Amino acid sequence: MAKVLITGNEALAESCLRAGCRFFSGYPITPQSAILEYLSWRMDELGGNCVQTESELAGINMLLGAASAGARALTTTSGPGFSLKQEGISYLCASDVPAVIADIMRIGAGLGDIFAGQGDYWQMTRGGGHGDYRTIVLAPASVQENCDMMSTAFELAEKYRHPVLVASDAAIGQMVEGVELKDFVEHDIDQYDWAIRGCKAGAAPRKVQNVYYTNPQYPEFLRSKYAQMEQTEQRWESYQAEDADVVLVAYGISSRISKEAVNMARAEGFKLGLIRPITLWPYPVKAFETCKNAKAFMTVEINILGQMVDDVKLAVENKYPVGFYGTFFGLPEPEEIVAQAKAMLEKEEK
Repeated sequence: MAKVLITGNEALAESCLRAGCRFFSGYPITPQSAILEYLSWRMDELGGNCVQTESELAGINMLLGAASAGARALTTTSGPGFSLKQEGISYLCASDVPAVIADIMRIGAGLGDIFAGQGDYWQMTRGGGHGDYRTIVLAPASVQENCDMMSTAFELAEKYRHPVLVASDAAIGQMVEGVELKDFVEHDIDQYDWAIRGCKAGAAPRKVQNVYYTNPQYPEFLRSKYAQMEQTEQRWESYQAEDADVVLVAYGISSRISKEAVNMARAEGFKLGLIRPITLWPYPVKAFETCKNAKAFMTVEINILGQMVDDVKLAVENKYPVGFYGTFFGLPEPEEIVAQAKAMLEKEEK
C-alpha cells in the first residue's frame, strides 16, 4: 500500500477505526485534541459514535459502558486529563473489561503545559488509581508505530480482558511522517459471552461487575493473569547494546534522539548502545540480559526526576550504576546525551 503523509495524532485515530473501533469518547485537551477533531467527522463516515463528553470522567465511564457491550472502544487524553480517568481505569481492570486508552503526554504536574513530556510514566506503569492492578503500556516511537500499535492494543486488551494504555507524546502526535495504513478489519460486537446484551425473557442476565464478587479464587486469578503478561508480553528494541560500554534506555521520542546519539558516539569510537522499551509494563527486563559489556546504564527522559530509573535498576538487579539525563520544556539533544554518557563512564572508571 502507498504511504500516506499524516500526523501522529491523525494516524492513531485512523488506525483505531481500521482496527474495528466504532466508539470514541473524549474531552478536548492539548496536545490530543486533534484526535477528537479527526474522529468527530471520520467516525460518522463509518457509522460509529464519537462523543465529545463534558469531562474526562464522563469520557472514561462512557468507554466502560461501550466496552461492556463488546465494542472496541477508545478514549484519549493528555496530562491532567489522564489523572481524571484513573477511577474509571481501575473499574475497567476490576471488571475484566477490555478497552484502549491513549495518553498523548505533555509536561508538568498540576495543569502542566502543552510541550512534549514523559512525566506520566509512574502513573501509567504503577496503576494510577486505587486497588491492585496494572495495565499493559505500549510506547510508540514514530507515527508509523502510532498506527501499528492501535491494532496491537485492541488485540492485547481482548486477549487478557483488560485495558491497555498507549503512551504517546506531543512530539510524535504532532509530527508528520509517511505511514502505511493497515486494511480495515471488522469487529463482531456479539462474539463475547460476557458482554452485556438486552436480556430476553427466560435468559440469564449478564453483569459486568468487580470480578472478586464472582470469582472465589480472585487473588490467584489476578496473580496468574499478571504473571502471564510479564512472561509473554515484554517487548523492546535493542540497538548496538551488546558490546556497548554505556547503554542508554529511552522510549518514545527520546529513543529516536538517543539512537542518533548512539550513531554519533560510534562515529567517534565511543561504544554507546540503546535499549528501547516498547512495553513500559511489563517492563522488558529480558532485554538487559544481552548487555554483556555494559559498565553503566543511563535513562534519557523528558521529565525532571528520572521516572524510569527505578525500573532499570530492578532490571539490572542493582549490579550496575544507573544514571539519568532529563530535559524539561524541550527535547534532549544528541550531543548532550553523548557528553553525559562519556562523563558517566569516566566517573565509573576512576
